[in-house]
Amino acid sequence: MSTRGEVLVAIVNNRRDFKIACERCWYRIPVDSAQKFLKSRWPPQWLAFYQTKMFEGEAYAVNYYAPVLEIREAYREQLFPDEPLNPKSGKRYYQVLLRPLQQLTKPIFSRRQRRIVFIPTTTEKFFNALEINDLYDGSPLEDRLWAELKRQQIWAERQEDVKVNNRNYKLDFAIYCCNGKVNVETDGDTYHADPKKTMADNLRNNDLASVGWQVLRFSTRHIQTEMLEYCTPIIAKTVEYLGGLGRTEALPHEVGSRICAQRTSLPVHVLL
Repeated sequence: MSTRGEVLVAIVNNRRDFKIACERCWYRIPVDSAQKFLKSRWPPQWLAFYQTKMFEGEAYAVNYYAPVLEIREAYREQLFPDEPLNPKSGKRYYQVLLRPLQQLTKPIFSRRQRRIVFIPTTTEKFFNALEINDLYDGSPLEDRLWAELKRQQIWAERQEDVKVNNRNYKLDFAIYCCNGKVNVETDGDTYHADPKKTMADNLRNNDLASVGWQVLRFSTRHIQTEMLEYCTPIIAKTVEYLGGLGRTEALPHEVGSRICAQRTSLPVHVLL
């Protein structure tokens, strides 16, 4: 049985870090970022890389992954001893030691060429994913709705980050239409038991509406017993009202071959 968080998909946005991962088989993750975004999903057993636009033919996709051998904690000046001392020299990182990178048979691509930070997921989802949104491991309700949206070819972005009025929101599903945007939320049975969450939802809905989002909310009962009778018809009608789906990337990127060198060790402190 797969475990939540056993695979971590991390962004790689510069060639130096990727070269280090290939040739020296380690990757750095800021300690504060891991503590902020990953929490109970740390540490991973596998690490995979989502490459950004600078990687051209391999951009906006996960092409490479590797098992994690060991995780150490180190300061930046230990990781890069030849770098002149600077204000970042004392920044703390997790140095994730890896086996040699392996290449996926088919890349896990992003339809909208989106930016991500981390996606903790399971091995089952990772090795069966066709696109980035297949990786997200939020709740069974979200997975169930996502499976039906895919079946009906209503393409959405999962766990989309949106900033409105200096407030940050994470949307369960974001559907981009020709003439608007739809946010679909799956609310568990106990979600609205807290009146403070209801107030927060009102603020959130008003913020999103102010920049053109239409918000649809579905309960556990809706998802479990009225998926085809209520949930997806409402979503489809809203998408149609907004002019249909906007442009998405339909095909994965072609992936070039790359051979990675064996791992070499660095003199840093082992994380106990």
